[in-house]
Amino acid sequence: MQNLITKTVNLRGGTPESKKAEIRKYFLKTWEIDEKLYTQLVDDETFYLRGDPLRHIILFYLGHTAVFFINKLFLAKIIDCRVNPAFESIFAIGVDEMSWDDLNERHYSWPLVSAVREYRDNVKKVILDVIDRTQFVLPIDWESPFWIIMMGIEHERIHLETSSVLIRQLPLDKVRSGCFWEICMDRGEAPSNTFIAVSGGEMRMGKPLDHPYYGWDNEYGRHVEKVEDFRAGRMLVSNGEFLNFVNDGGYNNKIYWTEEGWNWRTFKQAQMPLFWRKNAEDYLLRLVAEEVPMPWNWPVEVNYLEAKAYCNWLSAKENKTYRLPTEAEWYRLVEVSGIHDMAEWEKAPGNINLEHYASPCPVNKFRNGDFYDVIGNVWQWTETPITGFSGFHVHPMYDDFSTPTFDGKHNLIKGGSWISTGNEATLHARYAFRRHFYQHAGFRVVESSTPLVLENNEYETDPEVANFCENSWGDTFNAKENFYKRLADYILNLRKGSVKEGIEHAQTRRVLDLNADTGRLAFELAPFFDDITAIDFSARFIRMPIQLQEKGFMRYIIKDENDLVLYRELVLAETGLGVGKENILFMQDNANNLKSIYTGYDLIIAPNLLEELANPVVFLQQIHERLNPGGTLILASTYDWDLNAINQENRPGGFKRDGEPVTSLEGIKAILEKNFIFDRDPINLPYILRKSSRSFETRLSEITVWHKR
Repeated sequence: MQNLITKTVNLRGGTPESKKAEIRKYFLKTWEIDEKLYTQLVDDETFYLRGDPLRHIILFYLGHTAVFFINKLFLAKIIDCRVNPAFESIFAIGVDEMSWDDLNERHYSWPLVSAVREYRDNVKKVILDVIDRTQFVLPIDWESPFWIIMMGIEHERIHLETSSVLIRQLPLDKVRSGCFWEICMDRGEAPSNTFIAVSGGEMRMGKPLDHPYYGWDNEYGRHVEKVEDFRAGRMLVSNGEFLNFVNDGGYNNKIYWTEEGWNWRTFKQAQMPLFWRKNAEDYLLRLVAEEVPMPWNWPVEVNYLEAKAYCNWLSAKENKTYRLPTEAEWYRLVEVSGIHDMAEWEKAPGNINLEHYASPCPVNKFRNGDFYDVIGNVWQWTETPITGFSGFHVHPMYDDFSTPTFDGKHNLIKGGSWISTGNEATLHARYAFRRHFYQHAGFRVVESSTPLVLENNEYETDPEVANFCENSWGDTFNAKENFYKRLADYILNLRKGSVKEGIEHAQTRRVLDLNADTGRLAFELAPFFDDITAIDFSARFIRMPIQLQEKGFMRYIIKDENDLVLYRELVLAETGLGVGKENILFMQDNANNLKSIYTGYDLIIAPNLLEELANPVVFLQQIHERLNPGGTLILASTYDWDLNAINQENRPGGFKRDGEPVTSLEGIKAILEKNFIFDRDPINLPYILRKSSRSFETRLSEITVWHKR
């Protein structure tokens, strides 16, 4: 397996030809390791099991990494056709128990494992073809097509690790050992852990834009933090150390747990770490594909809530202040330990990058200066909820990688584990999980009397999202007319008119809003309809109305004048809306490739959607399949086909055919007339896009109404 060991690619040096060959090799090794992981399942039936009830079945992840490549390459217009649209819908989304994730098994008709493997083979050929034929210049940066290839590769390496955690949670008789890397055989009693003084310093964090390695959006930007002196455990907390907490009744004493932690422990009825097994008087440890006698000298693997409870227990026992390190303190440990980034390794200086074992190993095996396991072995939970550094902005091809986790509920893990490879094994890596989730993660204890100050920015600072919040809800702060309110009024008046006329299609119960944005239209309509599904392509946007729905408020920051900003706090109850909010289901999906579950609607609304789609013609050709007989389709569009540089063959109009002009409405009529009746003259509503307090862009959106034949 050593021939599969590699490091993430330096994207700035060499020649285009050599770099293309290097990336091709990196892709092939990544693909092979990923497929090797699943050889640990005993049969194809095991793919249909869930390792964790908050995750999809295992088969999803076999398909997901391949689908990710195609969806991103298609979005970036590097390829112009899909491989399997159905697969590229059902395997697209579902990572982190967000309320817009769909984990309802009744909504899926999972394909055969053989079909998914065949799909992966086809995708592999497409990716290799893209690599071989795509021209680029060095350095490779965010604008390069090869950045999208690297995005797919590094995404697959993330799932190499997260899928291994899910396999680790399958029944033991559903996995087989000896099919992956070799596990560590060095097991014994826990070594004595001690605390070492660490001097403070000013930590400068954030990855420069010209860094030679691929990075996820949350790594970039700037953040300076003063770290005070602290003391840190020489080693990660071992299974043997954690046993003292277990034996002392730590899992049954509420005083040691945070409120969130105690709620989790009570719900789970946890009495020990997830991967521990009790056999009479002996303990066993569940690894990915086997159980072994408990290695007390290996690091304990727990979630944040358990790690925090241990620190509180230790504080009470020793009358000192113990906690987990912050992100800045972890970087200080890296600095004082003389740890270098991946490029400078001859061999990994810790149990990381699959260069040593396919399991954890003793906590006193890999020394870094005065400490052990500053990187590698298992991830290390921190006290720091993830948020963006100053200057953070999203990559347009993966705009919801980070921002859905900027909610104060996802804590950073640092340092990597034995199976962390690629970007995960670099020092700038920033990954975060919900506090009750499990990864191959443990913790180090620090002692510090300095009050813990955590930055949890509750205000949405993404300029695009914040401006759309203002576009949707800004009329609650000023007198400007609101597009979504006027569109809702138009729709409700249509409904009233239909009721008066006794038209059959007036019996509207189920509504599909196909460009939910930040949710204003759905909230306007909620009191009048029984069932509204509001879908948006981006989790960055859909999480805002979900917060409104669940918490009753949202906050965002918008540009005022030059360097001045406005802080907005929107309280749903104060808007006059909120009645019927329980009728709305907000979800993330691609309107150009919707899951089959989104069907059977009486009314479908597509507000300013067509111009955002990769192929509006296909959408128009297929949308009738989602409507009930007699159902209504309402389109609102500015017909701005240049917005996403939509190819002429994919848009309904706005061009000349045979020397004659074809307007967009004429083109839409030609497509829809087979399945729809065009109802009434169009109207135009102004659609105002905010840039700052003194800069607005006004577009006219044409509203058309269609009834299904």
